[in-house]
Amino acid sequence: MAIPRLRHAVRTLFEVPAALRPLSRACSTFHAFTDVLRLPKRQMTKLVFPLRELERQLTPDSRLDLHVKIFDPSLEDISKAEAVFTATSRNRISYLSSAVRLDHAPDLPSPEVCFIGRSNVGKSSLIKALFSLAPEVEVRVSKKPGHTKKMNFFKVGKYFTLVDMPGYGYRAPEDFVDMVETYLKERRNLMRTFLLVDSVVGIQKTDSIAIEMCEEFALPYVMVLTKIDKSSKGHLLKQVLQIQKFVDRETQGCFPQLFPVSSVTYSGIHLLRCFIANITGNLD
Repeated sequence: MAIPRLRHAVRTLFEVPAALRPLSRACSTFHAFTDVLRLPKRQMTKLVFPLRELERQLTPDSRLDLHVKIFDPSLEDISKAEAVFTATSRNRISYLSSAVRLDHAPDLPSPEVCFIGRSNVGKSSLIKALFSLAPEVEVRVSKKPGHTKKMNFFKVGKYFTLVDMPGYGYRAPEDFVDMVETYLKERRNLMRTFLLVDSVVGIQKTDSIAIEMCEEFALPYVMVLTKIDKSSKGHLLKQVLQIQKFVDRETQGCFPQLFPVSSVTYSGIHLLRCFIANITGNLD
């Protein structure tokens, strides 16, 4: 699809209100990986590797349908990654600035990752969970979808910068297309885009447009499935298999392995931290 047509499709879709559901409150006690290591093995696996737990429900023949171990870090690697996300006097983690245009964004040499998704997909809640080891970092989580109107930049020590992008869909900023498209196309130090999909409802039409944008710009991106605590195991497994099939058949730039997460139970959060540390070159 030509870019002008893509831009028109995005604008059109952002005029359609999305179904509204209240955001969940992140309230897990398993912020630090040292707490997780004390759990019984089965419970630890469920919390750290939720995709493996889902795989257990499949027959041996159908387990090949899920890519569970493409990114398969050791527990030691996950522990190392926790240090990247832990605020200390030598590792300052803080909100840096906000911008509505790329030329207003901070010019930093460190690697950058961005998070993007539909309004009410749980993006701010996820970022807050990722930064739970740095409690002084303020990530505003609103009960009203479409709260984020600017690109918000968070500096994670000397390691990398995380960018919270405005949500698309309901109450998206009027200049969303110009803001996000320019950032995705021209940000030189952008290492990976994390595209959030609500695991309860799966890939929606607006998500498909965002995926098409990533593919059009040849961006390496990752699909993160949020709110996995909101569904039964059967429903979640069905959604995960459908999304996995879509990634395998319809995408080229998407990382093959899915990352299911919950900002409430912290399931998948430690693995996602480790993946971010790895792709930004901070897991050596």
